[in-house]
Amino acid sequence: MGLFDDFSRFLEDRLEEFLRNNPHLELEMLLEQLREQEEDTLKLIADLQAQEKRSQDDILATAQEIQRWHIRIQKAKAAGRDDLVQPAQAREDALLREGNQKWGQMQGLKERINQSQELLSKIQQRRQEVQAKATEAQKAREKNKAQQRLETNPWQTQSSSYYDKFDELEEQFRRLETQEELEQMKRNIGK
Repeated sequence: MGLFDDFSRFLEDRLEEFLRNNPHLELEMLLEQLREQEEDTLKLIADLQAQEKRSQDDILATAQEIQRWHIRIQKAKAAGRDDLVQPAQAREDALLREGNQKWGQMQGLKERINQSQELLSKIQQRRQEVQAKATEAQKAREKNKAQQRLETNPWQTQSSSYYDKFDELEEQFRRLETQEELEQMKRNIGK
């Protein structure tokens, strides 16, 4: 096990070093993790909502059963059948306890749904923040690349002001495209 642990630690160290040297990849990895968390949370919410619906149906069925036994108790009393009143009352009491228990379970499900929705909101907010950082990092990388190209091409020295105007135009279009992507993501999240 020692050799395997050492090798595993070595790989983890290399991965961390690689991610430190390539922060944009770390942001992309974080974005992917947030997407997965968002997807898992959406599935959890859907599952909890289905459980809540089943719970509501169970409560309704129990309420109808309580009502049926209440009517039977009244009939037994009217008929003077005390031998039926007591067991029917015990049945109604048992159903009331069962209904209260189911109600408590449903309230617990509602609380879990609310917590999951709050978590989903936080995940989506965090994802937007990370997306903004990733976009910012992408712009910085592209700007650095453009700067390096200008520095490595001496023939562009006299026409650099001409290219600077185009770089500004390029930057404006990148901002527009980034804004459009963010709006599209917001629309997708809202669905």
